[in-house]
Amino acid sequence: MAGTPVWSVDPRTGKQRGQVAAQATPLEVDEAVRAAHAARGALADATVRAAFLRTAARLLDEAVARVVETADAETALGAARLTGELARTTGQLRAFADAVDEGTYLDIRIDRADPSLSPPRPELRRYKVPLGVAAVYAASNFPLAFSVPGGDTASALAAGCPVVVKAHPDHPATSELCAALLRRAAEEHGLPAGVVGLVHGFDAGLELIRHPLVAAAGFTGSVRGGRALFDAAAARPVPIPFHGELGSLNPVVVTPAAAAERAEEIGSGLAGAVTLGVGQFCVKPGLALVPGGSDGDRLTDALTKALEQVGPGVLLDHRMRDNFVAGVAERAALPGVTAPVTPGSGGEHTVGAGYLEVRAQALLEGGAGGPHALLLEECFGPATVVVRYADQREASAVLGLLDGNLSATLQLSAAETEGAPGPAGELIAQVTGLAGRIVVNGWPVGVAVAPAQHHGGPYPAATSHSTSVGITAVERWLRPVAYQSVPDALLPAELREANPLGLPRRVSGGPAPA
Repeated sequence: MAGTPVWSVDPRTGKQRGQVAAQATPLEVDEAVRAAHAARGALADATVRAAFLRTAARLLDEAVARVVETADAETALGAARLTGELARTTGQLRAFADAVDEGTYLDIRIDRADPSLSPPRPELRRYKVPLGVAAVYAASNFPLAFSVPGGDTASALAAGCPVVVKAHPDHPATSELCAALLRRAAEEHGLPAGVVGLVHGFDAGLELIRHPLVAAAGFTGSVRGGRALFDAAAARPVPIPFHGELGSLNPVVVTPAAAAERAEEIGSGLAGAVTLGVGQFCVKPGLALVPGGSDGDRLTDALTKALEQVGPGVLLDHRMRDNFVAGVAERAALPGVTAPVTPGSGGEHTVGAGYLEVRAQALLEGGAGGPHALLLEECFGPATVVVRYADQREASAVLGLLDGNLSATLQLSAAETEGAPGPAGELIAQVTGLAGRIVVNGWPVGVAVAPAQHHGGPYPAATSHSTSVGITAVERWLRPVAYQSVPDALLPAELREANPLGLPRRVSGGPAPA
């Protein structure tokens, strides 16, 4: 630990728990990347990769008490939340192992030679190969599922890419523990420890993205930090893919019919979504469009009542707490903004939940660059902005001011979900252009790990069109290669005519027989 110390800090008290690592020097970053690069060949065997991922899941599950205790001490997220997050993480590892066994992610396609076509078609065989070393930047708010053993790491390893993780400073001890478990899993299968590297420190993160042997990067965090890394990835002599999740407002639109039908239910549900995990979910609803009138009043009354019953919570670190308190105060000071439940400081180390309210017209008068534009920026923590609108034209106009989002939620009435599309269909069409996931009569928090899942969206929600959740996340670490008129004996095993690996493939446009 010769470098600058990395301390584990208890966010509940602000006290240091102990030094767990040191910030990596440029030489140490280089060593970690080179060790990962040297491990690429060891990950080439898909059977070994799948077994490695399953063993990693088993070891994490077996260490559940220690992992949860360590993560809670550094994040204050609570044992129940973290136990569920660990289960999600290990389930994710096993799901990627299953995907490796199945082989569909390789997208194998074979087009037979056809001299009768004009021009004649040669024999073509195509599949996907791993990019190389993946740099993964751990998230603050998910110390397991979006950090060292999380989705970026799992999907990269499944693709055959060794990983170097830049640990988040909010949970360094958790990062060290999880990295050690992953390396132990690698050792059980004869893989070098370099398949999972770990570095600490801001400067180390910059060194990592600039390293010539890093082939791609995944990031979950702020717009400011993510954009700096994205620009660094693009400015390299050889630019690399940067799959960043940078921030999201996650708008909710409540139709007048839905408010008339179940105002109280929607109000309490919104409160739960805003305060879950102390508002530190990337899909927390940060903007809710609620109709004016008595039904909208009933909804906001229910929201107020529910939020008033929520006790103060601890944010991940003092910087986030200070930014939250200052951000809420700045928004609350805007003309026309009221605070029916004032979010903000709840004590030395805590914050209270709440919401701010504004009329749609105040947003629309100034446009995207007006004085209320701050209300359309993410405020990380347990607060949301409620916009009261007069009609669908106003609601649509507010949506038109928004940047890209991870999610958009519509609260519709039973008639709107069962009848002809009408205005509800117009809303679906509009928010489809704004977000990567559309939710109807639910809440966006809780992102299921499933093949059809998409966790991404238009910029700044994400810097690419890939997902960071679900099996298709493996695609971000692969590139296609086509082989034209290559003799069978010289082809990779995945593409040989006899299909010795038994992989799914499409031949001349259709699925090959099993």
